Amino acid sequence: MRELVVEADGGSRGNPGPAGYGAVVLDPATGETLAEAAEYIGVATNNVAEYKGLIAGLRAALDLAPDAAVRVRMDSKLVVEQMSGRWKIKHPDMKPLAAEAARAFPRDRVTYEWIPRERNKHADRLANEAMDAGRRGEQWSPRDRDAARAAATPPPSGPPGDAAAGAARARAALSAAAAAATPSAAGRADAAAAVAVPAVDGRPAGRHGRAQPPVPDTAPRDPSAAEPAPAAAQAAVPAAPRASAPVSAAPPDMAAPATFVLLRHGETALTPEKRFSGSGGSDPELSEAGRRQAAAVAEALAARGTIQHVVSSPLVRCRRTAETVAARLGLDVVVEPALRETDFGAWEGLTFGEVRERHPEDLDAWLASAKAAPTGGGESFAAVARRVAAARDRLAAAHAGRTVLLVSHVTPIKTLVRLALGAPPESLFKMELSAASLSAVAYYADGNASVRLLNDTSHLRR
Repeated sequence: MRELVVEADGGSRGNPGPAGYGAVVLDPATGETLAEAAEYIGVATNNVAEYKGLIAGLRAALDLAPDAAVRVRMDSKLVVEQMSGRWKIKHPDMKPLAAEAARAFPRDRVTYEWIPRERNKHADRLANEAMDAGRRGEQWSPRDRDAARAAATPPPSGPPGDAAAGAARARAALSAAAAAATPSAAGRADAAAAVAVPAVDGRPAGRHGRAQPPVPDTAPRDPSAAEPAPAAAQAAVPAAPRASAPVSAAPPDMAAPATFVLLRHGETALTPEKRFSGSGGSDPELSEAGRRQAAAVAEALAARGTIQHVVSSPLVRCRRTAETVAARLGLDVVVEPALRETDFGAWEGLTFGEVRERHPEDLDAWLASAKAAPTGGGESFAAVARRVAAARDRLAAAHAGRTVLLVSHVTPIKTLVRLALGAPPESLFKMELSAASLSAVAYYADGNASVRLLNDTSHLRR
């Protein structure tokens, strides 16, 4: 079953006084805004406006996905407790509004959660926009608001660590187009990919769209980022290829999925030097830049408010990133050894060029086959795929219906994405995965998977 988050608020300038409400429907995995509603309702109290906002948010969720489960988050203790059935509704003005809210969406699929006001800023802003519009004798208009925001948005210069200049141009183009039309998440991903494919990491692609081999965990443009695990590697893991089922298959599983938000750790001193940095090397700490990135992603995830558990690779750079986020969210960190980066053997600490000079035959074999291991007893991509798929299955079973942050590395994250898509191994040459980037995959009990986000670095530009 799909899950949606509704945040709602209402306000009155006078209580009673000129009043308005705001509501937003969010994707709990990505934090993406799916729908907004706001309205000036004339003279009313705060509580009336809050209930009106709740009703509007539930109706918007019903329009988007009538079979979904909805988590309502509001900073009104009164509304949350009354709608949860813990407080009696005594005021005669509130009873019909509560009844209307109960009818707006199937009650057995709605849960309520109180949040502090500072975590309800989106809905609060919409309510204030509605009241401002009412003061001008107008009604709130999303079209006018979006146009004003688009005009005020400067063109992005590209996030730290994102070497694909085309990705920045795609984000700018999509932002400019948002005032005219709001594309789906899949549409935005397709558009960004179409712009970025001609160049990977700033290097021209081949005639069939394939770039020169990229470099590993410290820089997503190394061979380790490519992760060319073939079908043979997938066959070694019975449940590994969680690709979408054919249209003619049995009806899809409708239970809430386990959603993994995938966070690549922040930068280390080796990241900008594009050196192999796996699980068999020095295990470096985050650099100053990496600590800033971890703090930025912590704030972004706190604002979304969707993470319920934090799981990390045992390597220091991941644990430090995870601890920063978990401290901001008030959660504990659980370490999962299978989320560690590839062991690059004798290549640890070397650049791609240095490996090419010292171990050319081993490098060629490694690039040609996922079963080939790096020089000196390193780990093959096939072996990485097996342990990552096994960890995925354990975590998905343990966290069904929950949203979990997995803090890991280039190879494990790209492996999860590739297996979810059922994509060929060469597709990994065309994925960018920046330091401190966010991706997301939802896993359903019937084996279906949905990639919802890839390499989001917007939080690093704020």
